Amino acid sequence: MATDSHPRTPLNAKSRTSPYASRQSLYAARNRNLLMYSSAVIVFAVGVTYAAVPLYRMFCAATGFAGTPNVGTGRFEPARLVPVDGARRIKVHFNADRAEALPWTFTPQQKFVTVLPGETSLAFYKAKNESKKDIIGIATYNVTPDRIAPYFSKVECFCFEEQKLLAGEEVDMPLLFFIDKDILDDPACRGIDDVVLSYTFFRARRNAQGHLEPDASDKDVQKSLGFENYEMAPRAEIRNAQPGKSP
Repeated sequence: MATDSHPRTPLNAKSRTSPYASRQSLYAARNRNLLMYSSAVIVFAVGVTYAAVPLYRMFCAATGFAGTPNVGTGRFEPARLVPVDGARRIKVHFNADRAEALPWTFTPQQKFVTVLPGETSLAFYKAKNESKKDIIGIATYNVTPDRIAPYFSKVECFCFEEQKLLAGEEVDMPLLFFIDKDILDDPACRGIDDVVLSYTFFRARRNAQGHLEPDASDKDVQKSLGFENYEMAPRAEIRNAQPGKSP
């Protein structure tokens, strides 16, 4: 009879694990999960810091907050861009301002246009660099009364984008917009016959995150955006510079 010369191993010998080893494995797994979670939070926080300005502008553009017209909100389906026959026409007035530090002339090419809800309209502004140096400008905008802002949608505009004009250069800047037909269902917008769209041009600069921004005081910029009646939190660099605050 053949015999097995190798000693037999109990079936459950390999599956036996000491309580200490089990606890060690559990703690190690928890620590890995905690490390991954913490790293994700840090990466997200850094990303939000760098994207704060563009994200804030996207929020304002998507919600119409404080008179900021909507841009790119998914309202541009062809079926929605149809004038509502029989609706009251709305007169849109155009305003242009510039900071004193910007040696440009900036004017609307038309004083106003009248549009029906759902009707697209094309308007133009003209800008000219009166200096002998190339200059980069950046424009902010708002619309009044601010309750119409959620319905004032811009298909194409020149706001919040780098506008570089060579010395003595003059350019036309197009603006394609419409007033969403949903305004007819908003009781707060009944009786609105006139709207004012205002643009303000500033000399541009790059902030610490490399984003272009108006080279002006926060007060002047917030006023151009229609936020002068809202309390705004100070910038991070200003908060960190305060006594007792770590950079």
